[in-house]
Amino acid sequence: MKRLWLLFSQTTTVVLAAYFVVLTLKPAWLAPRGSGPVALLQAPAAPTDEVPMGSFRTAAHLAAQSVVSINTSQGRRRGPELAAPWNRFFHGTPDTDSEEPSSGIGSGVIVSDSGYILTNNHVVEGAEQIEVILSDQRHARAKIIGTDPDSDLAVLKITLDKLPVMVLGDSDKAQVGDQVLAIGNPFGVGQTVTSGIVSALGRNQRINTFENFIQTDAAINPGNSGGALVDSQGHLLGINTAIYSRSGGNLGIGFAIPVSTAKQVLESIVRDGQVTRGWIGVEPNDLSPEIAEAFGIVADHGVVITGVMQGGPAAQAGIVPGDVVLSIGETPVDDVTHLLSAVAALKPGAAAKLSVQRKKTVLQLTLTPGVRPRPGKPSR
Repeated sequence: MKRLWLLFSQTTTVVLAAYFVVLTLKPAWLAPRGSGPVALLQAPAAPTDEVPMGSFRTAAHLAAQSVVSINTSQGRRRGPELAAPWNRFFHGTPDTDSEEPSSGIGSGVIVSDSGYILTNNHVVEGAEQIEVILSDQRHARAKIIGTDPDSDLAVLKITLDKLPVMVLGDSDKAQVGDQVLAIGNPFGVGQTVTSGIVSALGRNQRINTFENFIQTDAAINPGNSGGALVDSQGHLLGINTAIYSRSGGNLGIGFAIPVSTAKQVLESIVRDGQVTRGWIGVEPNDLSPEIAEAFGIVADHGVVITGVMQGGPAAQAGIVPGDVVLSIGETPVDDVTHLLSAVAALKPGAAAKLSVQRKKTVLQLTLTPGVRPRPGKPSR
């Protein structure tokens, strides 16, 4: 009996050893064979609730529910400038029939359970009817609550129950290299999610008056305008607005308006019906060697004032051409973009402090900003 047990143990040991050798070196020998004419290897089924490593599945699922498609319709077109709304930023204007009604597509983001939607101004500009399509295929007519051409933002509102609302992220803490997703309705093919990283911050492309774009290489195409740029948690970082392209297609250089700017515009429009910004009546320019020589400027930083509106807030405060603005309140200004943003943040009618350098003297001035005039509609 002892001999039989010993023989059984040795046989079992040899068989197990052979099994592990084959499993390690030739696993295909042990794989189950299909019943079809071709032997195929099938990976073992993963648990249905397991998220693959590195997947953005959760973030995409959370954020995509709050991104809507926007269809607009206008009256009869008068020329190519009234073609699809993305043509302002996506080069390449299609042939247009001056007598045909025009329509456009874009995207938007639901940011409140009250039905408020953020999108681009150029998506809904001139629209007579706006239809919003949710990710669950519900449709609703949208009303324009207000627009802000200076930042290219617009606020719409729909009336539906149980709206999926996107959580706002913190665009001020975004860093180059952070992973992001762009969600929208490119070319009208349906909701699409693309991924990339934050490529740069604080970009100024001279598209809008007020810019502080987040640049990303996540694919953004026509129809993505007004859609969401979200972080890896599915939180809103920005509103996709433009791309750099010579063909109209994506080249990996896209721009989004930071959610910090979008939030300010949203709250101002909902509260006051419009965005009210400060204004001082100057023509600013970045400080360059040529301008410094022309005005005899000795300052090595700041923004030079090359023109002052007669009777405006700046003129009344004593600012003259050739002055270099160093700071507004506690905010230093290094370029025109910073100056415009700092002035816009001033409260009209409330006195503000400015630090300017005139020749070699630094002056502390007080002025009372007015209300920035709204941009006029372009002639058509």
